[in-house]
Amino acid sequence: MTGTHSLPLPLPLPLPRPRPRPRPRGLGLAALGALVVLGVSAGPAAAHAGVTASDPRALAENVTLSFTSEAESDSAGIAELRVVLPKGIAPDAVTLQDAPEGWKLTATPDGYSIGGTALATGTDAEYSIIVRQLPDEKSLVFKTLETYGDGKVSRWIEVPTDGEKVDNPAPVLELKAAAPGAKPIAPPPSATPTPPATPATTPSTIPSEQPSAADPTALAAAPNAQTTDAEKAGSVTGTALGVVAAVLVVAALGAFWWLRRSQSRGQV
Repeated sequence: MTGTHSLPLPLPLPLPRPRPRPRPRGLGLAALGALVVLGVSAGPAAAHAGVTASDPRALAENVTLSFTSEAESDSAGIAELRVVLPKGIAPDAVTLQDAPEGWKLTATPDGYSIGGTALATGTDAEYSIIVRQLPDEKSLVFKTLETYGDGKVSRWIEVPTDGEKVDNPAPVLELKAAAPGAKPIAPPPSATPTPPATPATTPSTIPSEQPSAADPTALAAAPNAQTTDAEKAGSVTGTALGVVAAVLVVAALGAFWWLRRSQSRGQV
């Protein structure tokens, strides 16, 4: 009897391990960049000072300028703003329209200062003024100094040129072209120019017929001049009388000589 042989079963082959998928190299950088952007956007915005106008045109009259100075101190509020006016706007051509309660505007030689009780910490300083007329310029720069209640000073005085960015830019107002027919208005009475001096009349060009009472020398010399003229007239008269007397004497002598001669002839 033939026996049945069973073949050995094959052993199971080991399954291949899955390879780890490679991570994109830019993932870590992208995540880091996103965190940086989020961190920047979440931080406080940089403070600045700005200006706007109700009528931003050259030579515009009675224009309202509104200023905003953003607070940047964590320990004190803004107490005063010192502004240097651009060329063409005089300090006496500015009047205060609106400001924080208790704040006053004071003219300075080159602009004005506005301030009062310090504002609450973190509160922006906003105010507006009225300018009699804007100058005929393309842009106006208002350099500003912010003084806080603790004495800290922020200087917004830098003027960007050629599109370059600056750390502390001054408020700049861009102006449009002047309206047709717009002209500079007359200066205020306080700025009226001094009239030119009237040229003095030279006394020597005016002949004087009579001596002045204010000149004692002239008055004293006048009688002497009259006496001299009288003396001259008397001298002329005396000379004429002398000539006449001489003629009479000659005539008398001639007559006497003629009578004697006649008598001598009669006796002969």
